[in-house]
Amino acid sequence: MVEEVHSPKRVLLLGATGTIGMATARALVQRGHPVVCLLRPRRSDQHLKANAAPPESLAGVTVVWGDASDPEVWSQPSFKEAPFDVVVSCMASRTGSPQDAWRVDHQAHVRALKAAQTIGVRHFVQLSAICVQKPLLAFQHAKLAFEKTLIESGMTYSIVRPTAFFKSLSGQLDRVKKGKPFLIFGDGQLTACKPISDDDLADFLVGCIDDVSRHNQILPIGGPGPAITPLAQGEHLFAVLGMPPRFKRVPVGLMDAIVGVLSVLGKLIPAAADKAELARIGRYYATESMLVWDAQAQRYDAQATPSHGSQTLLDAYARWVKGEGAPDRGEHAVF
Repeated sequence: MVEEVHSPKRVLLLGATGTIGMATARALVQRGHPVVCLLRPRRSDQHLKANAAPPESLAGVTVVWGDASDPEVWSQPSFKEAPFDVVVSCMASRTGSPQDAWRVDHQAHVRALKAAQTIGVRHFVQLSAICVQKPLLAFQHAKLAFEKTLIESGMTYSIVRPTAFFKSLSGQLDRVKKGKPFLIFGDGQLTACKPISDDDLADFLVGCIDDVSRHNQILPIGGPGPAITPLAQGEHLFAVLGMPPRFKRVPVGLMDAIVGVLSVLGKLIPAAADKAELARIGRYYATESMLVWDAQAQRYDAQATPSHGSQTLLDAYARWVKGEGAPDRGEHAVF
């Protein structure tokens, strides 16, 4: 069988400072696509200048420093004078607060889309989230609003909605290693997900460029294997560590009480309002599965959630326990 050869596309990558963005940059380079990354410095990297060297994790790409939500960024010669074939965005708000979500998940993407249209980009690959199926939170509404804008733009689009990331499920590793119990909500079986690794998700995102069956589509995607509950995650982690399972069950009602108190305080104290939104996000993930939602049957459907890749969360636990680098969750950390 003759392997199909794809011509390289010049790609503008947004959100490459995140772990998924870095994995996507690697995948693009490996497939021979010339890549320009617009990097938004992290809070700890505000000293970076426009001519700063790119991080080692982004070897092989061209870097432009700037915030995509700043209109002046898009007037730079790097974007106006050099044609791009595709925009791939892994950009997302770092806190999930309403202000940050609408600034990044919506406004920055709208500006990027308009700039892409101006310079003749033909395809926009957007990393979204599977949780927008049942939107209750600010960042979900912001993501959906941009999805709608992208779909109505007339540009070819691929909207990728992944399930849970390995990074988001790594938060209890250290506490369990220290002898603390694994936290679960209710009986630990309220939710399930098909977690996907950064590399497998990056491979799927980059595959959208040449796979026409993924064009003009909304694409839910999970990792390989069956759906897994938090209880099963904890049991496997204890098994890998050679420790007897210890769980601490947290009532969902406790989350409701925390949300209620912080919501009241938030009317007087802005910082409390942001904490209330973070608590709402925590409650959402404690009670909603990251799987395809069957609206007709009113249930999550693991069988209808597509799988991609070869890396499983259970394999990742084994690597992390051996000291092979649990992911740095940075500003997304909750635990």
